[in-house]
Amino acid sequence: MSKGHSHHNHSHAHHHHTGNIKVAFFLNVIFTIIEIIGGIMTNSVAILSDAVHDLGDSLSLGLAWYFQNYSKKEATQKYSYGYRRFSLLGAIINSIVLVVGGVFIIIEAVPRLINPVTPDAKGMIILGILGVIFNGAAVLRLKKGTSINERVVSLHLLEDVLGWVAVLIGAVLMYFFDIPILDPILSLGIALYIVFNVYKNLKETIQIVMQGTPEGVAYDKVKIGLTEFKEIEAAHDLHIWSMDGEYTILTAHLVLNKNLSALEMATLKGNVRAYLKEHHIEHATLEFEFEGENCTMENRH
Repeated sequence: MSKGHSHHNHSHAHHHHTGNIKVAFFLNVIFTIIEIIGGIMTNSVAILSDAVHDLGDSLSLGLAWYFQNYSKKEATQKYSYGYRRFSLLGAIINSIVLVVGGVFIIIEAVPRLINPVTPDAKGMIILGILGVIFNGAAVLRLKKGTSINERVVSLHLLEDVLGWVAVLIGAVLMYFFDIPILDPILSLGIALYIVFNVYKNLKETIQIVMQGTPEGVAYDKVKIGLTEFKEIEAAHDLHIWSMDGEYTILTAHLVLNKNLSALEMATLKGNVRAYLKEHHIEHATLEFEFEGENCTMENRH
């Protein structure tokens, strides 16, 4: 019964994830088209650069939507843990696209620093307002997302909102004052901010791929807590990793200090799993051993 209930929640959560990303994808595609046309009409490198960035975001959102859906597939003989980790692939591709977009913005903006070109400030103001509205709507849709895929996508869109606020302020200043150099300066500011935040997200994603201990899980504290059960003498071959940034897994060998009946072992396993749930570990594989038993794994870890 509890198994079925857990599966229902998982499916509902994934439906919510993909629904959020789907809405953000269509908002982004529509606005990217508006932005490319507007950037050409206003002769603004800041807007054209952001259009390229948004085009990359649209591709990223499409991939995120696809991989988030793909990650719902049930476990198979080939992928015994299921396809949850495929959502990370979307996050990695998103990050790469953003870095490439950031580099493109820098290449386009630097010549304009040397020879500033006056853009159409009034048109930039209109596009700036639209940018804040479209991207703001997408961020509101994704702000409650729990998957790393959604968080990466939400960060992209939040960067866009902040970028558009900066473009809007710059456009207002250029409307009243003759300072065309503000346009490429805004472009560079947006690009550097994007690259810095992508680095942080990519670092987290790579840690998950490399099966590092998840953020927020204290490895030593978990290990000590396991040995505080009166029946457990020691814990070794302990591994904690995350499947996709949400679903945390643990495997451990637990050395018992006395012989237990099958019922006592089952009770102990239940208590250990309840303890691990408190540390947000959803899946635990536990192997019991007895003192003096020769464990080949013990010498390796």
